[in-house]
Amino acid sequence: MLRREISIVIPVYNEQENIQPLIAELQEVLQGIPDAAEIVFVDDGSNDRSFALLREASTRDPRIRLIRFRKNAGQTAAFDAGFNAARGTIVVTMDADLQNDPHDIPLLLKKIGKFDVVCGWRYKRNDPWIRIVSSKIANFVRNKMSQEEIIDTGCSLKAFRRECVESMKLFKGMHRFFPTLAKMEGFTVTQVKVNHRPRRFGTTKYTITNRIVRTFIDLLVVRWMKKRHLNYEIVETTR
Repeated sequence: MLRREISIVIPVYNEQENIQPLIAELQEVLQGIPDAAEIVFVDDGSNDRSFALLREASTRDPRIRLIRFRKNAGQTAAFDAGFNAARGTIVVTMDADLQNDPHDIPLLLKKIGKFDVVCGWRYKRNDPWIRIVSSKIANFVRNKMSQEEIIDTGCSLKAFRRECVESMKLFKGMHRFFPTLAKMEGFTVTQVKVNHRPRRFGTTKYTITNRIVRTFIDLLVVRWMKKRHLNYEIVETTR
């Protein structure tokens, strides 16, 4: 069997308290994974000590690679830059806030051979009740309008075959629709239950208002893209 290389892509925006514990957990997890690996941190214009801590960590661990934005560009832009820089045949995405559990990465990797995209499903959310309720409503509306069955579209913990991230056309806010974009290109998608931990340090970058309003607008765009997507199969060609 060919040796795989795994790229873990993590956007970072003002998460200075979470950087060192996150790296420690990732290093622990990677010890149990036989594949080669790299960790690509994308600093999305942080104005705290996040990048300084990442730079320091990269001097001690050659698997850590860094990308730094001049100013905040958003999570989709950070993922896009990470995808373009990733060298692995498998790309894993996750958040930097420690709510995604790095120990769930092997669960995703077990499924990636059978499917092109594996999505984490936070089946036991550790968030304030208002965020849990709003998320359930948003997922329901999103699935209805986009004709999907993704239980937890907001979970950043996902694994992709490299071909998937290379084919997706990304715009602002599209990170919420990775599974749909992948399926539009003919890739297969599945879901696995993953752990979800309460936030210990820092504050969330999303509010109910910006999550609902922006996501709904993006949803209309994705719905339009899905309806207008070219879908044909060539059965024969001649000279």
